[in-house]
Amino acid sequence: MKLNLKRPIIIFDLEATGLNLATDRIVEISTIKVSIDGKEEVESRKINPGMHIPKESSDIHGITDEDVKDAPSFKDIAKRLMLYIEGCDLAGYNLFKFDIPLLAEEFLRAGLNVDLRKRKVVDVQNIFHKMEQRTLSAAYKFYCNKKLENAHNAEADTRATYEVLMSQLDKYGDLKNDVAFLADFSTRTQNLDYAGRIVMQNNVPVFNFGKHKGRKVKEILAEEPAYYSWIINGDFTLDTKRVLTEIRLSMMKD
Repeated sequence: MKLNLKRPIIIFDLEATGLNLATDRIVEISTIKVSIDGKEEVESRKINPGMHIPKESSDIHGITDEDVKDAPSFKDIAKRLMLYIEGCDLAGYNLFKFDIPLLAEEFLRAGLNVDLRKRKVVDVQNIFHKMEQRTLSAAYKFYCNKKLENAHNAEADTRATYEVLMSQLDKYGDLKNDVAFLADFSTRTQNLDYAGRIVMQNNVPVFNFGKHKGRKVKEILAEEPAYYSWIINGDFTLDTKRVLTEIRLSMMKD
């Protein structure tokens, strides 16, 4: 089986210095670009994060400071990457919680506002969790009957994710071979920011974390103006701060 595509799709995976979307950086990116006719184009690249890669992260993905010392920074490749993914839908494993928020943050740090929200996004992890409740290695074994070698190597994980998606389409008759359907099916919440700190509920922005989780953003900003300053000056992503500021500015127009 091959994906039924209306436009190209890029399956991608990131490795990073850590899991903090606001402070950590990408150290490797791997992509499989699948064209409408099924042709595949694979690219993998190490990235110099401009910071020390902690040992606990290196122990997971195997990438050290020495491995990236001569690699380009994300800013060096940002414009080319932006053009490479232009007009493409996206797919990956755990995209909504980590890879897309981190990628968007890196683009913003490079001075590029790349709106990934306009793409159809297929999160293979969410399909898997809705169907089976397991991890990528288990998914690869379950769907493809293969052992995932070199787990947490970006290219290996990207290839495994692509194969799992193909096998999911083969296994589940009620999964439509359509990127728009798969994107809707694998989306859990309607995030306004990539990190999922602010989400839409009943067409109203609400906070999705902390003491005000579930409460309307505009309501909190009106009642507790200092909460806005706390987020703007805190350890939150640039994208979250931008979305919150847009909501605040819209209140002034109301």
